[in-house]
Amino acid sequence: MKVIDGTIASPLGFSADGLHAGFKKRKMDFGWIVSEKPASVAGVYTTNKVIAAPLIVTKTSVKKAGKMKAIVVNSGVANSCTGTQGLEDAYTMQEWTAEKLGVEPDMIGVASTGIIGELLPMDTLKNGLSKIVVNGNADDFAKAILTTDTATKTIAVTETFGRDVVTMAGVAKGSGMIHPNMATMLGFITCDANISSDTLQLALSQNVEKTFNQITVDGDTSTNDMVLVMSNGCTLNEEILPGTPEFDKFSKMLNFVMQELAKKIAKDGEGANKLIQVDVVNAPNALDARMMAKSVVGSSLVKTAIFGEDPNWGRILAAVGYAGVDVPVDNVDIMLGGLAVMLASSPVTFDDEEMKDIMHEDEVTITVDLHAGHEKGTAWGCDLSYDYVKINALYHT
Repeated sequence: MKVIDGTIASPLGFSADGLHAGFKKRKMDFGWIVSEKPASVAGVYTTNKVIAAPLIVTKTSVKKAGKMKAIVVNSGVANSCTGTQGLEDAYTMQEWTAEKLGVEPDMIGVASTGIIGELLPMDTLKNGLSKIVVNGNADDFAKAILTTDTATKTIAVTETFGRDVVTMAGVAKGSGMIHPNMATMLGFITCDANISSDTLQLALSQNVEKTFNQITVDGDTSTNDMVLVMSNGCTLNEEILPGTPEFDKFSKMLNFVMQELAKKIAKDGEGANKLIQVDVVNAPNALDARMMAKSVVGSSLVKTAIFGEDPNWGRILAAVGYAGVDVPVDNVDIMLGGLAVMLASSPVTFDDEEMKDIMHEDEVTITVDLHAGHEKGTAWGCDLSYDYVKINALYHT
């Protein structure tokens, strides 16, 4: 597999565009991804009991049609908690986009992100649809879906399947309200491989637990979280089927793209200065390891310690202990950046200057060795700074 300098439109047969429609005062706020032919589609969605209108519409269409021509997204207004009118507006967003592209409404996915409780300004939506083009600027799409993000999040890779080269690309947004369990977190992945919707859903569902569901910024699960994958078959490779080496290769490709996007989201947490990676190793099973890793990276005390560049192993061990996993913790090793701070559940002395350098890095890795098995789990998050409080205190409803 090779990482390339690409965009969400790098796979064959895809294009994208983004622009300023007026959902926000100045920044880009409206975009779409379009496949030249209907693509197989798979999705995972928020587990929050409060589900935004666009997710209801998109989830229904994905299940009904199993194919998708385009995904249209606005930022600035979430169209969540907007009642019957909000749902009608989401369907209208789908219908207007379908009319522009000359397809059935169920071939369109819709997504919104932004302030909860505000109705979509339909004139603004109409303005955006009148200006957007099929072969536009894919980099602008990555910008148009952002809210409090400080940077775009994209990744593109290629992989060889027989004589064919398959391209996969991803784009995401997310900075606050990130604690997905498929925040606000939106992820869109395009691919030109020949794969059915059912097989695509299998690959997505298998990998989401190890990637997007292993990130946390602030412990809040959004009403609008969604990941959609479209694969249009334009490479004309032999169909990828479950239980084959080709499926395993495709799944690894998808896992890599999803993991890279997840890490980019975690690193761009609101007010964040540092990316935190937690590896729990030698656990009895992978699920327990993932739960413990996410418990550590989600701890406010651990996050503030990392912000303060304090190697506080006690907070890490406490988060391991309350993870809700029945695993012995009397023989735990904890390392920060490879430097041991605890061995066999007892603190050890370490070189202060070496630790100072480790904690000063913009990426800090915490390793927790349970000595209780052979499985591993990883989670990603960010530190918790003064700016996080400022950003969210000033974010209006």
